[in-house]
Amino acid sequence: MHPILFEVGSITIYSYGCFIALGAILGLIYMTRQGKEQFGTTYDQSNSLFIYIVVAAYAGGKVFFFFENPTYYAQHMGKLFSGNGFVFFGSLLFAIPTMLWFFKRNSIPTLPMLDVMAIVTCIVHGLGRIGCFMSGCCHGKPTDSFLSVIFTNPVCQAEPLNTPLHPTQLYESAFIFTLMAFLLWYKNRKKFDGQLFLIYLIAYSTGRSFLEILRGDEERGFLIENVLSHSQFISLIVISTAIYFYVKLKRKGKLLNS
Repeated sequence: MHPILFEVGSITIYSYGCFIALGAILGLIYMTRQGKEQFGTTYDQSNSLFIYIVVAAYAGGKVFFFFENPTYYAQHMGKLFSGNGFVFFGSLLFAIPTMLWFFKRNSIPTLPMLDVMAIVTCIVHGLGRIGCFMSGCCHGKPTDSFLSVIFTNPVCQAEPLNTPLHPTQLYESAFIFTLMAFLLWYKNRKKFDGQLFLIYLIAYSTGRSFLEILRGDEERGFLIENVLSHSQFISLIVISTAIYFYVKLKRKGKLLNS
């Protein structure tokens, strides 16, 4: 679509980075307000947490991206640290232990704060996928669907150009924002702390597994060629782990209320 949002002299503003930044700002605002209202966290704590998460997410996204093609990136490290190339699950799985460590260190209630972070993640990720659409990465397979989008800008990453493709980035963004709307509606109805975060993990991982079927960026890698992608495999692990903790916390909540 439009990988470059605009240019001012020698300064280039890229769409992907702009949408990620917008998501980060809105996510920080939500996290700061909810943390202060619910747990009395300070702005400095929220700001520090967000910085830690950004660093962890960047590192995790790059580590998982490296393992999509380790032989190539070991020989082309510059490509690894270019502006392109992140794996969301890598960012998420590095961010979770970082959050847990920060909550414990600052005596912030872990499970209730994770519920807040479920919304924050949706904000950042949903807008980030719009950035993906603008830059052409994470694109879908060719299709004759009326929903198809044709990428023509030679700067964008979509392949092939000038061909109707599934806008999987927009599918995913719409799915994430729908999930976020549900979580916001359900947050005052939840049965136990941590429920929103676990619902997010289960729902997103399930939806992502189905969206992978429509993805056309083959470089993301497969464990079983054209059958099971890396993201689908990780989704299965995340879903299984989240269901385990969901059942465990639900039972614990029932015992406490009995």
